[in-house]
Amino acid sequence: MTNVRTLAARTLAPLLRHQGSLKSQMAEALAQCPEKDRGLLQALCYGVMRHQPQLSRISCKLLKKPFGPRDYDVLALLWVGLYQLEHLRIPAHAAISETVAGSESLAKHWAKGLLNAVLRRYQREHETLKQQLGDDPIYRYNHPEWFIEKLKHNWPEHWQQILEQNNLNAPMTLRVNPGQISRDDYLQQLEEEGIDARACRFAPEGIELLSACDVDELPGFNEGDVSIQDEAAQLSAHLLDLQPGQRLLDACAAPGGKLCHALELQSDLNAVAIELEQGRAPRIHDNLARLNLSAEVIIADAAQADWWDGAQFDRILVDAPCSATGVIRRNPDIKYLRKGEDIKTLSDIQLAVLSNCWQMLKPGGRLVYATCSIFPQENERLITRFMKQVDDAEHQAIDAEWGDERPYGRQLMPQADGHDGFYYAVLTKTV
Repeated sequence: MTNVRTLAARTLAPLLRHQGSLKSQMAEALAQCPEKDRGLLQALCYGVMRHQPQLSRISCKLLKKPFGPRDYDVLALLWVGLYQLEHLRIPAHAAISETVAGSESLAKHWAKGLLNAVLRRYQREHETLKQQLGDDPIYRYNHPEWFIEKLKHNWPEHWQQILEQNNLNAPMTLRVNPGQISRDDYLQQLEEEGIDARACRFAPEGIELLSACDVDELPGFNEGDVSIQDEAAQLSAHLLDLQPGQRLLDACAAPGGKLCHALELQSDLNAVAIELEQGRAPRIHDNLARLNLSAEVIIADAAQADWWDGAQFDRILVDAPCSATGVIRRNPDIKYLRKGEDIKTLSDIQLAVLSNCWQMLKPGGRLVYATCSIFPQENERLITRFMKQVDDAEHQAIDAEWGDERPYGRQLMPQADGHDGFYYAVLTKTV
């Protein structure tokens, strides 16, 4: 019989060693997990990573010495136990006994007594521990210290709200395919299926579910009537201002959601998608196939031009690799995996991609720069750096009700029961 706590610990341990991501690890773990336990497995893994800063501070108080990398599976199992006691409606005795039993499945019998003692101590002393940690900003805000300080500096009026939003679960948001069904008609279908939903405020094709569900429960999903995509991410296709017959480049395209949305809005496009990682390309092909759309997919580095045939594009979407700090709700492992020094490295990559793609844009063409980051260094300041390097770029102010207007572009912050954090800027090339 599979011990779900052990499986969760084995899934999380590589992350603690900075190997892979939660999303990639979960795919393998779910394949090993009995169907009846998959919900619990996801709740444990995502819950632990969402609350990892707090769990780490608690475990430091409870342990005499820290675990080394070889025993990060035991540390992960401890966090699984602490998370259950603090956040899940599982009886304490069951949470503790099942977690302790998980050490045997890890073949680390020495950990059994340690886990039992530490978890029972937390059960007895959790109120005292919370009081002791109350003034610790990492514990209080449930984020790494570098992130908190950077937010304070960049968003002095919003930083606490951003932290609060990051600790919540993100809503499940759909994108209706307007080539197949209207949003109103699809909302009616959801109502008939007993699925509570509402139209998104800003995205014309967006629908927010009041409770998440399996995609198999969504009417017409396999037929291409609808896709899963955050409301903020749905704004990119409209910003491109697509016209029939245009040549479109989607740089850094995987998993292909924005590309597919563009093709749904304007099917008569000559679309090219660039993706750096071979392993991510199948997601693009799968989404195109399900939606009966077509685009040329090229495995290449968007910061290099060795793949380019020299024919310029009318429209370019630069969905740049970024810190993903605007989508922490959906990817809570970012709290642990991302480091402060990553931002400078990422901004240099973003500038290289943007600069390379700019030469591929026709005079009079439009480029949309996008990130799912909330840090200006990757966003408005990046555009400032770029504008100083070129003399044929014009910034186009975005007239919209969403987000906050910045010197360049608009910034969206994560919203409860709403969109993720995102940034957009629109540039045109002078003739």
